[in-house]
Amino acid sequence: MNNHRTRPTSRRRRTGPHPDADFRRVWAADTVSQAGSAVTLLALPLVAIGTLHATPFEAGLLVTAEYLAFLLIGLPAGAWADRMRRRPVMVAGDLVRAALLLSVPLAAWLGALTLPQLYAVAFGMSVCTVFFDVAAQSMLPHLVDRDRLTGANARLEATRNLTQAAGPGLGGALTAALTAPAALAADAVSYLLSALLLSRVRRAEPHPQGPARPEKGLRAEISEGLRFVFGNRTLRALTTASAISNLCGTIGASMLLVLLAGDLGLSPLLCGAVFTAEAVGGLLGSLLTLRIAATFGQGRAMCASVMVSGVLWLLAVPFYRSDWRFAVAVALQGLGWTAFMTFKITSVAFRQRLCPEPLLGRMTATVRFVVWGSMPVGALVGGALGQWLGARPAMWIGAVGELLAVLPLLLSPLRSARELPADPDGEPPARASADASA
Repeated sequence: MNNHRTRPTSRRRRTGPHPDADFRRVWAADTVSQAGSAVTLLALPLVAIGTLHATPFEAGLLVTAEYLAFLLIGLPAGAWADRMRRRPVMVAGDLVRAALLLSVPLAAWLGALTLPQLYAVAFGMSVCTVFFDVAAQSMLPHLVDRDRLTGANARLEATRNLTQAAGPGLGGALTAALTAPAALAADAVSYLLSALLLSRVRRAEPHPQGPARPEKGLRAEISEGLRFVFGNRTLRALTTASAISNLCGTIGASMLLVLLAGDLGLSPLLCGAVFTAEAVGGLLGSLLTLRIAATFGQGRAMCASVMVSGVLWLLAVPFYRSDWRFAVAVALQGLGWTAFMTFKITSVAFRQRLCPEPLLGRMTATVRFVVWGSMPVGALVGGALGQWLGARPAMWIGAVGELLAVLPLLLSPLRSARELPADPDGEPPARASADASA
């Protein structure tokens, strides 16, 4: 009887006043923030490589710092986020990231910019991003009905890639016209605008801490997230595949600008073209994801997505040269992201649909601890390999390793599944939808 009384309340909460307007504000905030971040993606490493003359290992350390927080505080961040309202966490993250980025051009203007400061800024940014991203993914199901999550994530990914398509080109232009430190000021402004948009979200967010929550310790809450992720066979396979892809992909990515700007001496505009191609490819892939998944089935499409993208990225490595072959490498890099987006978008929507709302923060943090926590390790390995063997051999090793990411998927039910289960017990989507609407 109690279940019948509580369901209409939950339903009214999801369809309260202006749900689409609030989603649009979050969507717009994410868009401007991602546009600025695309500038930093190029400008921050160029500060290290061009302005401070970092070695390959030092450049790898910078990428390590950019993702280190996911490894150090990723798990407790999820438990903390589940105890707090998500929107204030996101606003605070934006404001702190803006302050950190503004410190770089200020230090450069004073003649006091050093690599340790860049490492500190990169690490501080990663701490804020941990909390922001966990809160954002946990907030989305609060704003959007669960049967619309795939479409909402596809729209978010489409606009992210659209803004990131222009961002690196803008970053290259700003770096060429001004300096790399000055280009970072554009990203700081974008975070301030994102915070303003998030502050205008109207939907009241209930405090997540229920009466039983204070009785649970932090370790117990973290354990709940770990058990949920690794106790589900499909979710475990997706998380492992993502971790392998990110680990090996970051080995190569950490050396990409070392190869382009350092070894090949390419201009910031040409360096930015690689990231623009990735974003354009990702945009195309996000627009095709729903159609691809419907045609081939969600599980089989995800397996093919990881396999095809890995092959394309492997083919791109030998074409990174300072002649016509550079255009071929850029095209292959972009097509790789077109293929990979089916896996990325479908897996995120699956996690959000599968997870009960009280566990969303811990589930997201657990996945990101494993998936993003592998990236600082990959960057450190990439920097060491780049210092020892050179940037291009390090990229070869990373690209070959990425092909292994498909193995956990092929050893799971995903290899033949047309549709992914919609609840932790593996029930088919049709039954889950019927229960939810009862």
